[in-house]
Amino acid sequence: MGGETAAVIIVRLIPLMKMASSQGGVGAVTALPNHHISNGPHWNPGINQHQHQLHTARSLDRALEDAVCSGTLNLSGRKLRDYPGPSYDLTDTTQADLSKNRLTEIPPEVCLFAPLESLNLYHNCIKCVPEAVINLQMLTYLNVSRNLLSTLPKYLFNLPLKVLVVSNNKLVSLPEEIGKAKELMELDISCNEIQVLPPQVGRLQALRELNIRRNCLHMLPEELADLPLIRLDFSCNKITEIPPVYRKLRQLQHIILDNNPMQSPPAQICLKGKVHIFKYLNLQACRMDKKPDSLDLPSLGKRCLPQPLTDRYGAFCRSSRQEPSDPSFTMRRKMEHLREEMEQIGLLRQNLESRLKVLLPDDVGAALMDGVVLCHLANHIRPRSVASIHVPSPAVPKLSMAKCRRNVENFLDACKKLGVPQDKLCLPHHILEERGLVKVGMTVQALLDLPASKPTQLSAV
Repeated sequence: MGGETAAVIIVRLIPLMKMASSQGGVGAVTALPNHHISNGPHWNPGINQHQHQLHTARSLDRALEDAVCSGTLNLSGRKLRDYPGPSYDLTDTTQADLSKNRLTEIPPEVCLFAPLESLNLYHNCIKCVPEAVINLQMLTYLNVSRNLLSTLPKYLFNLPLKVLVVSNNKLVSLPEEIGKAKELMELDISCNEIQVLPPQVGRLQALRELNIRRNCLHMLPEELADLPLIRLDFSCNKITEIPPVYRKLRQLQHIILDNNPMQSPPAQICLKGKVHIFKYLNLQACRMDKKPDSLDLPSLGKRCLPQPLTDRYGAFCRSSRQEPSDPSFTMRRKMEHLREEMEQIGLLRQNLESRLKVLLPDDVGAALMDGVVLCHLANHIRPRSVASIHVPSPAVPKLSMAKCRRNVENFLDACKKLGVPQDKLCLPHHILEERGLVKVGMTVQALLDLPASKPTQLSAV
């Protein structure tokens, strides 16, 4: 059998050998196709690398040519170690993006772009900011995050910066000259090694957002309380106390403080969010400040709600020792006013719990601020008066402020439609910010005084 198989193979090869011989002799047999060896064209790494370099050079030239025409220079992510455009006139550039490269310094050529408004140097290897940057007197946005900066130079803050991002560097401090950046609206110095913030930060009168996350801070400067901050993030530090003076941050919407060894306010207060933090700070301020006019009576009822009445009486006595004798505003009047507020808040609790068959927590204001209980009350008085209620879920245990506001507005709209007089209606912020539980109680009482249809049972809130 083996001999027959070999004969068949030889017979099949003879025509091919003859064909090859007719085209170029017996040696042409080596040109027979071998499917086990040749799978396509051979790859030449030298040629491909050269082509890639040519393509990159052409792409870079196009980017520089576009920048000459548009005033926007985009050289992001090109692995550049040096500035590539000295032969191009880019002095009219207003925006430059040199991020994600390997630059070890801010190119001197870029510091000559007098009209430059935005400079992005994110993710390079820059170790210092040259003094020539002072030429950029139109610069409002500077991002030098994820570099190797160990200091910020004083002259940097002579620029008209509105946004400064220097996160993920090696900063250990900030210069006092930072107070000169009067137009700065956003400062991000997160993920550094800063131990102390200079008090001059309190001079940044335009600052709206401050991110000092993941540093080595042990305390917050009281001077920050004078700023119009909207967002403050000091998470992942070593801070134990929020200064009571921070209660003055009236415009603050977001405060992020997780991963700190907080003692004042206690952790259980911090977990409840901004409203409870500020209630605590106000209470601390009332306790520490013994000046005659230190007590804020309109808000004392809501701030001191969880505390026993005897504690509040001790607070009044301390503050009244230095109070001037004024027949129209004695301590007795204060106590009567507080007692009336407490009675009205107690009546509000009683109305809600008896009508809805629920048990509310000690802090009534916190229980009402998301609007869920109040919307259920409106539907209890008149079914389907609030068509849709946003409620928490196990996956999302806390409603967003937008959903809370929609609940509250839907409740107030329902009150109007059901016939609650305008002068009995509270305002949204009385509920959302716990600024007027007495007024909320008036609205609830007026709602309960209306003729009710068949009541509905509420199993849980």
